[in-house]
Amino acid sequence: MNARLIWKIMLTIIVFNILTACSYKPDQEKLEQPSTNIIMYLSSNKEFEGSAKIISELAHEYQAETPGIEFQFENVAESNLNQRVQLLAASNDLPVLFSYQSGKPLLDLIHSDAVLNLEDTFTELGIIDKLNPAAVELLKSYANGEGLYALPLEFNIEGFWYNKEIFKQHGIQIPQTWDELLEASGKLYDSSVQPFAVAGKDKWPITRLINAYAIRMYGADVMERVDKGEMSLTSAGFIEAVKTVQMMGIKGYLGKRVNTVDMETSLNAFLQGKTAMFYMGSWQLRAFNDESQNKIGEDAIGFFSIPLVEGGSGTLDEFPVNAGLTTSFSKAAYTPEVGNWMKFVFERYGDRAMSDLGMVTGFQVEHTPADLPPLTKLVQEKISGAKKGALWFEARFSTNAQLLAWDNAQLLVTNEDYTPIQYLTELQEELKREH
Repeated sequence: MNARLIWKIMLTIIVFNILTACSYKPDQEKLEQPSTNIIMYLSSNKEFEGSAKIISELAHEYQAETPGIEFQFENVAESNLNQRVQLLAASNDLPVLFSYQSGKPLLDLIHSDAVLNLEDTFTELGIIDKLNPAAVELLKSYANGEGLYALPLEFNIEGFWYNKEIFKQHGIQIPQTWDELLEASGKLYDSSVQPFAVAGKDKWPITRLINAYAIRMYGADVMERVDKGEMSLTSAGFIEAVKTVQMMGIKGYLGKRVNTVDMETSLNAFLQGKTAMFYMGSWQLRAFNDESQNKIGEDAIGFFSIPLVEGGSGTLDEFPVNAGLTTSFSKAAYTPEVGNWMKFVFERYGDRAMSDLGMVTGFQVEHTPADLPPLTKLVQEKISGAKKGALWFEARFSTNAQLLAWDNAQLLVTNEDYTPIQYLTELQEELKREH
């Protein structure tokens, strides 16, 4: 009996040890596996278009040669981007990098210590010389000089792109004044040619037109003066600007059902020869230089600066200048592994964006392609000749004011009962509440 009992005890111990070893093995293997660092990029850009395409391609190249790094991309509609980022910031759950508005909305994140100082980070990583100093200063000015908290993935000027063949067919010269621009628009419309391609569904292309008129009336620094309280949005020049853009919408110059047209549709309308003009930033060079998208050909596209306003103080060598939809980094999510990833991607970004897409960016280009597209050369010349840069309309607005400006702009260009003074008064009152 004793021998039998001892054998049972020994057998129980052996079985227990085997089961313990079996149950422990998966955990042991799990502990021995390297941890995965996820680099999440949240953007309203599509992953394989523009700057997002370049970053994604470089990120996947880095991932292929670096164990434990996984790049993920999430697309969100531009109209929902601000709200999404704010919700993530409120829960301290911002992704490693994310697209965001580089004006007042980003300032809120800076003041809450949620975003990374990229000038310091790039200096520590040894790649600060990869950034164009002019682009750095531009983005610092957007942040009231508090530092560099966004990357200039693009470096753009804005103005009117036009179809040379349509202008020639209808005997239209490049407009030097807004009166000439409106006269040309009326002539085109009467000839059954849509004067402008405008993405009213995206809202901001409408306020860009208001801003274009205002900076020719008051000069390049007008929106900064509004932000400082030195000028009211209800001033006569702003009323004139809004009245002009409303008239363009009501008369049909911006196209039928303008508020249902998104950016892709408006871009395609211009590149397929269906409209004569397209007010837009030079970030659309990537589409202009793409033969699969540009059906009219690059030789058919011209560019002219925002026309002058009679009695205005703006000049033709002043351009709205911006860095496009910028990208920022979460301070909380930054690690040495993220730093290594940043170094790999952004020391290559400038050259890759120029060679693959002909994009003008805020990064230095060490190897300029011999076959640089003509329109890209034109933009580089315009940027180098610009005497002053102007902010876009909502650059200094809070998120609430920005949304109010956008939403009501849609109402403005389709409903003549909604007056310019109503639009501007409501917006000015919102700005006063926030100050």
